[in-house]
Amino acid sequence: MSLITATFMALALCFAPAPAVGAAATVSARRPLRGNDTLVSAQGKFELGLFSPAGSSGDRFYLGIWYMNIPVQTVAWVGNRVTPLSSVATAELRVSADDGNLELVGLTAASSSPVVVWSSNLSSSSLSSSPGSNTAEIRDDGNLVLVDGGNSSNVLWQSFDHPTDTHMSGAWLGENKLTGEYQALTSWRNAQDPAPGMFTDTVNSNGTSEFVFMWNRSSTYYRTGVWTGSFFKNIPETARGNVLFNQTYIETPAYRRLTNILYNNETITRLVLDLTGQARQYVWVESWQLFWTAPIVQCDVYALCGAFGVCDQRSELPCRCPPGFAPASEADWKLSDWSDGCRRSSPLTCSRNGSTTDGFLELPDVKLPDDSLAVGAAQSKAECESACQKSCSCQAYAFSNGGCAVWHGDLRNVQQLYADSGVSGSDLYLRLSATGLRDLHSVDRKKGENHWLVLGMTMVGVLALGASLILAWRILGARRRRLASMANENSLTVYSYGDLRAATKNFSERLGGGGFGSVYRGVLKQQVQVAVKKLETLGRQGDKQFRTEVSTLGLIQHVNLVRLLGFCSLGDEKMLVYEYMPRGSLDRYLFGGGASLSWRERYSIMIGVARGLAYLHHGCRECIVHCDIKPENILLDEDMSPRIADFGMAKLVGRDFSRALTTMRGTIGYLAPEWISGQPISAMVDVYSFGMVLFELISGRRNSEEYSEVEATGTMERGSSTFFPVWAAGKVVEGEVSVVADRRLYGDVRLEELERACRVACWCIQGEEVQRPTMAQVVQVLEGAVQVHASPVPRALQHLVTLT
Repeated sequence: MSLITATFMALALCFAPAPAVGAAATVSARRPLRGNDTLVSAQGKFELGLFSPAGSSGDRFYLGIWYMNIPVQTVAWVGNRVTPLSSVATAELRVSADDGNLELVGLTAASSSPVVVWSSNLSSSSLSSSPGSNTAEIRDDGNLVLVDGGNSSNVLWQSFDHPTDTHMSGAWLGENKLTGEYQALTSWRNAQDPAPGMFTDTVNSNGTSEFVFMWNRSSTYYRTGVWTGSFFKNIPETARGNVLFNQTYIETPAYRRLTNILYNNETITRLVLDLTGQARQYVWVESWQLFWTAPIVQCDVYALCGAFGVCDQRSELPCRCPPGFAPASEADWKLSDWSDGCRRSSPLTCSRNGSTTDGFLELPDVKLPDDSLAVGAAQSKAECESACQKSCSCQAYAFSNGGCAVWHGDLRNVQQLYADSGVSGSDLYLRLSATGLRDLHSVDRKKGENHWLVLGMTMVGVLALGASLILAWRILGARRRRLASMANENSLTVYSYGDLRAATKNFSERLGGGGFGSVYRGVLKQQVQVAVKKLETLGRQGDKQFRTEVSTLGLIQHVNLVRLLGFCSLGDEKMLVYEYMPRGSLDRYLFGGGASLSWRERYSIMIGVARGLAYLHHGCRECIVHCDIKPENILLDEDMSPRIADFGMAKLVGRDFSRALTTMRGTIGYLAPEWISGQPISAMVDVYSFGMVLFELISGRRNSEEYSEVEATGTMERGSSTFFPVWAAGKVVEGEVSVVADRRLYGDVRLEELERACRVACWCIQGEEVQRPTMAQVVQVLEGAVQVHASPVPRALQHLVTLT
């Protein structure tokens, strides 16, 4: 453990704070804390004072505790969450001479004279015999304590017993069985308002050793699972065996509580219930690095988008309003506070006798909201719609599988689903007024009327705007990548150089290498086998590859993508730590001269790689283009299941753009024609590369090697200038698919699957990207859900012969 925390200790020393101006040691009745003065812990780790949330108007002030030894103010505790002060000048934190309570006094927006806005609120029976002599101090663990003036060892009150949104090391969460009180985390309302938000993390009230995340303290949306003795059953794997602190859950007749104790007090870490309802653990290593998140999927947070809001995991923001609706609070919406949800742009019209002109708008493929009411008499969609329309309180209906469900009141927890997500959605019909529907149709009609005008204007201005658009694409692309890197919503471990040197036995077992360095086998202390990628020739491009791989792989998890466990970034030493793939890379089995793959294994690899790429292209918030799909970057686990690896060249393409500008990269023989010609690329370059890999899986031959056809057998041999995919595509068109298969299979193939794979390969390598399938379509074809006819031989491939 000391090796892991050594890096954190060294970095912490770099940020050792100078004594704060106006800082005090204690607060008492005689020595109150006034105005901008602060209270600092003995070793300068934590500071208490008044703060105004970053980005706010500066007219609201709160009593808070924040970390001193980092340059970014990060508040870990707030006193007056509900009642902010309107001025610092009259503010005073003091010990009351009357009852010995610690209290904050000052002006508020509603008061013309100073009032008590926060107090430790202890009863007289809990206070000392001489309350006026009590003192308050902040300790080096971030705990604000009120100490008995007559007995300094007697802590009368402490902030650890009243957490806000952050779980501090040494504090506890749980239930006091004697008083029935719960200590829980409650999110901020938004980034500029620390008032209690909608989300709470608390121990389960049914008495089990499980913590639950709740919306509005009523609806549970995530469970940690019960305590196993070492960790909670359902938390992410990266949160288990935490290298930062020792987590313990204890139950006695007096309490049930969870406590985190740091292994090393120099480590700066925090566990916070984010304002979006996710628990997130961070560690400070030159910036806040995210270790793990729960729940992992943002839209799993209940009612994140408020009433009538739709949660869409693939949109720029997770929340949006359906057509005919607008945010109930534009200001809150901009602060990522969607709790107020959406409201109709036009009110419904329904009289007391039930007559109405309201209609319905279809929301296809959604997860239906909760709390529906079944209507047994409705036997058709029309009857279901009529049943809803007759009730003025009915807001929406759905009819499926012969059943009718209607919703009254606010709709919550609506999620947009997608066909390739593996979860089937339903069609929801949302009630809108006749005016609202007319407005929507008017917008659609105007769009149609203006289509040709807009098209003409676009064509006229395209030459003049071309350069500006290209520049804008580049700027926006860079900005998105920076934001993705800063957000870095992943669950990664930060390793020290010493950790990885020990794990790899001084980098003695080399597994392979590439243009940016070597990969070594290692074993961590937990006996977990890993592959450590050491970037040895770091220049500007190598450093860029490191950042790309961390930010890209850190965002995603899929069974067919290699998992990034952590990284080391200390000066010029940069390393990536992956899960270890015992079978190595696919090229060893196809071209290495060793054991061959059976047809069953090959076809399973085809489907697995296709699923992984489909997830990258369609399942992430931003489309991820891998840019270098080839057998060397497809690893195999113990069961020969494929994992796509090496994301150093990946591109994030925002969903409001269809392609990205980039210099030609990747590997000759797998590059799409549009990339070679210098055009902007899209996800279709991965589709093209996948088609080339399919030919190699089918044939067991390198596409980049030259072959000639043996007339007697109709097979191919090395030595001529025929490009194998061109020959193979021709054979597929002619219906002679069996001669394309690897001879090492000795005919042991399923002809239906072979023909399907050959046709998909031909479809993927079409010269025009619009003629290629999406990876979601590829998955459907390979799985047999969709049939495809043979595609023509791409003429552009003939040009590639001269490049290989």
